[in-house]
This record gives sequence, structure tokens and C-alpha cells, in this order.
Amino acid sequence: MKKPTGLLLLEDGTTWDANGFGREGFGIGELCFNTSMTGYQEIISDPSYAEQIITFTFPHIGNVGTNSNDNESKKPVAAGVITRARPTEPSNWRNELTFDVWLERNNITGIYGIDTRALTKKIRELGAPKALVNFNQNGFHDLEYFKKKLNQWPGIKGRDLTAQINLINEKDNNKKAYLDKKSAKVLLFDFGTKLNIVKCLSHHKVEVKLVPAHATFDEILAAEPHGILLSNGPGDPAATNRFTNEVLKKLVDHTTIPIFGICLGHQLLGLALGAETEKMNHGHHGANHPILDLRTGKVEITSMNHGFAINTKSLPQNILESHISLFDGSNCGIEHKDRDIFSVQYHPEASPGPHDSLHLFNKFVRMVNKYKNNEQEAIQ
Repeated sequence: MKKPTGLLLLEDGTTWDANGFGREGFGIGELCFNTSMTGYQEIISDPSYAEQIITFTFPHIGNVGTNSNDNESKKPVAAGVITRARPTEPSNWRNELTFDVWLERNNITGIYGIDTRALTKKIRELGAPKALVNFNQNGFHDLEYFKKKLNQWPGIKGRDLTAQINLINEKDNNKKAYLDKKSAKVLLFDFGTKLNIVKCLSHHKVEVKLVPAHATFDEILAAEPHGILLSNGPGDPAATNRFTNEVLKKLVDHTTIPIFGICLGHQLLGLALGAETEKMNHGHHGANHPILDLRTGKVEITSMNHGFAINTKSLPQNILESHISLFDGSNCGIEHKDRDIFSVQYHPEASPGPHDSLHLFNKFVRMVNKYKNNEQEAIQ
């Protein structure tokens, strides 16, 4: 009988036999589950999944293959992938590479044959445990070595992972991105931004310029932006806050530039405004999460991917809680009472996922254009 080529090891010592695909080797990360029914390529290539192993609860993975247009970053950084069934052969006209080959080329290990329903329950019980996935063609798994490596991995809490993610390069930065001389300019802080955020902004005919996560206050002012968007990204927001807090506080206290935060950007904005963040038990990962707009009573179905959240009780008096999760009541949005500053925990660019929240880009661009027009009037 052929030995299982795949292995899953959890931090409590639990092991699961499986079969491997993708890159041969092992990957270590925080284990999470994603409930999306579509978009496995976009999910895996989302930079927010750095040092995470993704368990797909939906069984049909691999059926549409992969293509270069659906990547959400230049280089996927997920630590591993787990599926119930063996990824199927692609049957889609857009396919360029099979899922198996795409994972291998992107240096990501996958395993299949796991009871993902039981594993999802285990994740809920343990609270996003540390895990290791291994793929070996000969069925060899050095368990003691893997246990040692897993124990040495520090986890995500307390760590800034944004340095691992960088969509910036000099060639792209030096390109003229102006649509015309009248275009409003938005600076996009790149903490690990999804490419669809850039596409959504570009759709509104604004100039979009990405800036590094460590951009200084003076560098931002020198660019003369009409709006600032704080992107999604991986890691513990409290760790990233160590170098973003001062810059964001200055932007809030000493300018009137509109600010919009998404996911990690939402958490970093909250920290700069005086709130606190906390680690969630197993986080929110999926494209079917209902949130409630507390101002309108409207429910939106959203795409989410986060393991930390703003502690609602820590919000300062001048900050309004605008949205909450209907799954657990956790914070999903904030808004400054006196300024054009707001942020959401979910992904309005929704790739993959519903388009219920695309209107937030309309809201932000209106603020940006208003600021730009007021600025021009002041100059005149």
C-alpha cells in the first residue's frame, strides 16, 4: 500500500495523513479556513495570507485552473493550502496553468484528502493553531524534525509582516500615471495591497500612486495628495503600528486630507486614532460575511480576511462605530465624527466576493474631489 505523500501537523501534536500536490516540501503558518465558494486563486494570492495555511471548506478547487489576470499580487505568499478532494483538472476557457502547476511555480505546498469539516471544527476549538503541511513523493515525513520546526516558528501575533510584501518597484513608480492634469491624486499605502484596490480606484479616474509602508509624513506632503488609502496587509496591526502610528496621527491632526482604510489599514487607522486591537479566536475568512451598517440598518454581504479586530470598547468619543459583524458582533467599520476619515474591516474591492460594498470607493472619491476643489479655491 502506497504511503501517504502528504502530512498535516498541528501545534497540539495532532497529525493528519493526506496526499500532496504543488511544491514538494513543507510550509509552516497559522492555520485558518476560508468559506468562499469561488476565487481560490485570488484568495491564495492575497498578500494578507502571508505565513498562513488556508483550508478551503468548498470542495471544488482547481476546476477553473489559473490565469495571470486573477492574481491579487505579483507573488503569492501563503504558507500552504489544504483541500478536501484532489484538485480537479481545469475546465475553463481562461485557464493558463493547472492549479497544481501554479502552486508549484509559486513555491506553495498543498495537501488533499483531509476531512476539512472536521479540521474546521478543530480550528474553531484551538483558535487558529500553528500548523505544518508537508508533501513528499516517497511518503517520508520526519515527524520529530517537523515538530521542532513548528515549535520554533514564532506565530503571527506581535509580528509586523508588511516588510515581506512589496508591490513597489522603481520602474513602476517612475511611470507617469496622470490621466490628465485635472486628475485627483490618491496615495495608496502599500502594506500588502490587493491589486483590485488599485483597479477600483483607477475606475474612478483618479491618479493612484503606491507608497511604501514606511513612507514619512514629509514624503507624503511632498506628493501633494488629495486622498490617502491605507491598504490591507498581513501580520499583527499592533506591531505595524510601531512605525505607522506617528505618521497617521500627524495626517489626522495636521491635515484635512481624506483617509480611507481597508482591513489592516482599518486597524492601523483605529490605533492611530486611539483605539486598541485584539487577536481573534479564528478570524473571519470568506466571501459570505454579513455586516450591519449601524447608521442605515442596511445589511451587506462582504468579503473578509482578518485575524485581528478593533476592540469596540476602546474607541474614543470622537470616533463612531459604523459597521459590525452579524456573525459575532465584532467591529467592522469606524468613522471620524468631524473629518473625512473612515475605514472598514472587510474588503469593498471584493475579489473574490460580492459587490455590495463597492459604493465605499464612490464615497471616498467624492471626499477626494471635494478636498481637491477646496484646495484649488484656497489657492485662487
